[in-house]
Amino acid sequence: MAATAQTRTLAPPTDDGLVHGPGRWISGWDPENRGQWETAGRRTARRNLTASVYAEFLGFGVFALWSIVVPQLPKYGYTGAAALTDSQQFWLLSIPTLVGATLRIPYSLAVPRFGGRNWTVISALLLLLPTIGLALAIGSHAGFPVLLAMAALAGFGGGNFASSMTNISFFYRDAEKGKALGINAAGGNIGTAAVQFAVPVVITLGAAYSTRSPNLPVAGWLFVPLVLIAALWAWRRMDNLSEARSEPGTYAAAVRARHTWVLSFIYFGTFGSFIGFAGAFPKIMNDAFPGNGSYVILGAGVTLAFLGAFVGSLSRPLGGVAADRLSGWLVTVVSFVAMAIGAVGVIEALQAKNFGWFMATFLWMFVFTGIGNGSIYRMIPAVFAATATDSSVAARHTARKVAAGAIGIVGAIGAFGGFVIPQAFSVAKSHSIDAAHPTGTIIPALWLLIVLYAVMALVTWAVYGSKRSSVGGARI
Repeated sequence: MAATAQTRTLAPPTDDGLVHGPGRWISGWDPENRGQWETAGRRTARRNLTASVYAEFLGFGVFALWSIVVPQLPKYGYTGAAALTDSQQFWLLSIPTLVGATLRIPYSLAVPRFGGRNWTVISALLLLLPTIGLALAIGSHAGFPVLLAMAALAGFGGGNFASSMTNISFFYRDAEKGKALGINAAGGNIGTAAVQFAVPVVITLGAAYSTRSPNLPVAGWLFVPLVLIAALWAWRRMDNLSEARSEPGTYAAAVRARHTWVLSFIYFGTFGSFIGFAGAFPKIMNDAFPGNGSYVILGAGVTLAFLGAFVGSLSRPLGGVAADRLSGWLVTVVSFVAMAIGAVGVIEALQAKNFGWFMATFLWMFVFTGIGNGSIYRMIPAVFAATATDSSVAARHTARKVAAGAIGIVGAIGAFGGFVIPQAFSVAKSHSIDAAHPTGTIIPALWLLIVLYAVMALVTWAVYGSKRSSVGGARI
């Protein structure tokens, strides 16, 4: 498909140097060419970014759907012999992240193979599998193995992030890449908050058309028309870039690059925390402070748990903008320090059983996971640009392609943190600490995170902030 699109062009080059071929393929794309950028480039990039944000928004919504469904299962009849254990519930919350993280590398490779527009259509339509599957499985009161399989399919929504970010990274010039990637990611991330806020209302209203309340299958059916709109929008308005095609060895170069794995390690701390916290926060909040922070909207009980993903999503572009203006490594280090301070606050709140302090400190952590996510994604192209062999156009072009390959790896490793963190909470809760906590708490897992954040902050400074490092003289 790619080779065919490259050779079959119907339109001659325009004044801006762009060639438009069949299937909405564009050749000659160079966002660093100011003339091209100011005439057609910026407009085209924004059009693709808008459609990408909506598709990714739905992807994250599907990704987070089980975080709302799981706490509601007892009300739908999963009680008695059909009740799920605490461990089984944490598996339903974390398995989408495990699958989504695994899919991120093939999803990022799909963009240069099939084209960003084409793959956005395909990846959007794939979301029909987990949404319809959820509706049918819960509607038939399927057992845990079937529920786990349907929750695993929700990982398709997590894979969308990598392909979307890889695609958008090709459309924007370096000076605006941090902001663009931050907006793209935030638009997707906020899908988590939107689901956690809106789905409780929808499933309650849907009870009018069911014998059970809440009507959990509606949570899946709701997405079907939205997914079809995303696929149609991408088909009609997005473009494929010939320059985004992978060259032999570029992805292998990303795998071999030491910086790919360093960036993956620190992204594990920021994005892993964001997605792990977002998936587990409703359950953690309900377990530690049952009944607190719940409000009735249109007859549905909505908890303040959605605020975590909401503030973490909104703060992500701030991280990209701050990294553009300051330096990514500095913003990232500050984020890790702030997250560690927040974790200490959460521990104090849990020990004091203070709900207000718990919410304030947990939301503080969410804010800085978002800022760190934005700054690290800005660092990726900057790091590989700094390690380019020379300043020629060809070298910069190769560096952008290697960076795009690294984005898939970094995103995948970071997303695995979203699986590890809920599992760490599950293990901590399954072991008693003392007589005052016979069933265990998440506090030991939080102490482990504090140590991890400190190590990650030190690594970020040593590799990217220290003048003694290999890229110390560059603006990372």
